[in-house]
Amino acid sequence: MWRKTRVNQVSTISYKGTLMNATINDFLKYIKYERNYSDLTVETYSIALKEYEDYVTKEMGSFDPLSPSLNLARGWMVDMGKRHMAVATVKRNICALRSFCKYLCRKGKLKSNPLTLMPTPKVSKPLPNWVREDQMDSLIDGDFESDFEGVRDHLLIDMLYSTGMRRSEAAGLQDRDIDFSARTLRVTGKGNKERLIPFGPELHELLKQYIGVRNATVGGPTQMLLTDADGEGLKPGKITALSKKYLEQVPNLERRGAHVFRHSFATNMLAEGADLMSVKELLGHASLDSTEVYTHLTPQELLQNYRKAHPRSKE
Repeated sequence: MWRKTRVNQVSTISYKGTLMNATINDFLKYIKYERNYSDLTVETYSIALKEYEDYVTKEMGSFDPLSPSLNLARGWMVDMGKRHMAVATVKRNICALRSFCKYLCRKGKLKSNPLTLMPTPKVSKPLPNWVREDQMDSLIDGDFESDFEGVRDHLLIDMLYSTGMRRSEAAGLQDRDIDFSARTLRVTGKGNKERLIPFGPELHELLKQYIGVRNATVGGPTQMLLTDADGEGLKPGKITALSKKYLEQVPNLERRGAHVFRHSFATNMLAEGADLMSVKELLGHASLDSTEVYTHLTPQELLQNYRKAHPRSKE
């Protein structure tokens, strides 16, 4: 992944084919190996900082990673706006640069972070796509083929909705992560943080059934829980494709993917009166801000819940 080279006598590092400044490269290795950031986050930060390096070189004639400034950062943000970059991308790029400056301060290479007081663009949060409880029940209780793929897909769809786990978390599950006696799944989320998610008797039976069919199909136990017929673990992209396939049965969804099951898990739990903090822990969110987006019940659902739960709503 990383390869040393020399360009114009300036120390650089090749990261996934892109020449990176050595100081930036040290930062990328720091967030990957010491902070346990995901590969996707590391790659995103590397792209952002390469963009910043190119901008500074264009404006100043050269790039010194130890001389970030508020004016340069502001100029970069304006430049990104002129190039009609998405607000979310601009915010992500500025956050990457702020994290890089924070790292330089931690290493004693900067006295203060010049980006501390720099505001980032506000990104509007669209309401998540989700499926009503009755529609989700119809989907999960529907007809699945009785062969290996049908049994696996049934388990996958039920598990995504019953646990609210991310597609990457589902792809990373191993048989050893299942505790059948306690009915819990050990899930490794963002930042390699582990959490336990409970599951009910229906998912318990589906897991038992699937593992038996899988082992008979591939010729024995496998390391990864979810596999193809050849025993190879399912990749996140395959989980997305399968999710889209089955969510085609649900009308009027703007987007279809594995995250719809996670959104539906959170929304329907909150609609049934679950505590916000409990849902936060089950989802593996770092803060309540991420969980509060699911408190978006429609007026009709609010009325139904009021009539069902409020003591003064009954005649």
